[in-house]
Amino acid sequence: MKFFIDTANLAQIKEAHELGVLDGVTTNPSLMAKEGITGQENILNHYKAICEITDGDVSAEVIATTFNEMVAEGEALAALHPQIVVKLPMIKDGVKAAKYFSEKGIKTNVTLVFSAGQALLAAKAGATYVSPFIGRLDDVSTDGLRLIEEIREIYDNYGYETEILAASVRHAMHIVNCAKIGADVITGPLSAIEALLKHPLTDNGLAQFLADHANAASK
Repeated sequence: MKFFIDTANLAQIKEAHELGVLDGVTTNPSLMAKEGITGQENILNHYKAICEITDGDVSAEVIATTFNEMVAEGEALAALHPQIVVKLPMIKDGVKAAKYFSEKGIKTNVTLVFSAGQALLAAKAGATYVSPFIGRLDDVSTDGLRLIEEIREIYDNYGYETEILAASVRHAMHIVNCAKIGADVITGPLSAIEALLKHPLTDNGLAQFLADHANAASK
């Protein structure tokens, strides 16, 4: 499973990279604004700065909602750096744009996916990634993990190469469960990834080891 971090914060991206587990980054205009990155030129430069930290794919989201505008904006984003993946909304023109970019050899990430049918359309259009938002489904009392299972089954049935990128991941168990049911990628906050490190028995065992070592060294 690949680990992406969902942020525009360069310090957090560097921290995940230094941990040795970072495979890529997803971000969007809302996350850019959260970091105080505004203005088109600053946003584009920030995407390039992210690409300089990680060796993996970096999803850059279009703002446009019509086919021609998405193509123009997506081509400009893809031209920034070879690692850029054009992030498109799961709407009719977004699917059309995914097909267009797939034929041009440009990677795409179809986002805001909430059903297996939407994921099927994205794969048919040749999307590189499809992003089901499991946390947002959980928020409305729907099983987000079940959606991952359904998409996995459909893609395996027909050999689709589109990767399932579990998005809106909130905590460590989301990550573990996505790994168990076959998501190709997860994207979430650094806190969720780092939470995988934690277990009280590890902490207790290390504390005991250090105490025993200190006791032995003092004799």
